[in-house]
Amino acid sequence: MFYKRNNDEYVTPLKGVHFKTLVHGERTSLHKFKLDKGTLIPMHSHPHEQTGYLVSGRMNFILKDKTISLDQGDSWSIPGGIEHGADVIEDCILIEIFSPVRQEYL
Repeated sequence: MFYKRNNDEYVTPLKGVHFKTLVHGERTSLHKFKLDKGTLIPMHSHPHEQTGYLVSGRMNFILKDKTISLDQGDSWSIPGGIEHGADVIEDCILIEIFSPVRQEYL
């Protein structure tokens, strides 16, 4: 599967969160997210391992009782089943990979 850049096709599942699926295979899916400054992503968990890269902006990742400040160029990998959320400090663009494929994002 290949993806040619397109500025359309964003879905907004939560106010301030815009994403699109770029490509997916049998075991992984790749997504681009745009997060608006001031957005609070509520604590949640899912069975997917979540690996990401912050292309631009600043945000705080919240894991259980720990807050990690992230700046442009930082990355993360969160095992499936771990409760997490985020506080978006500046408009952000990030790329995330989920394994297994996040079917509800296709």
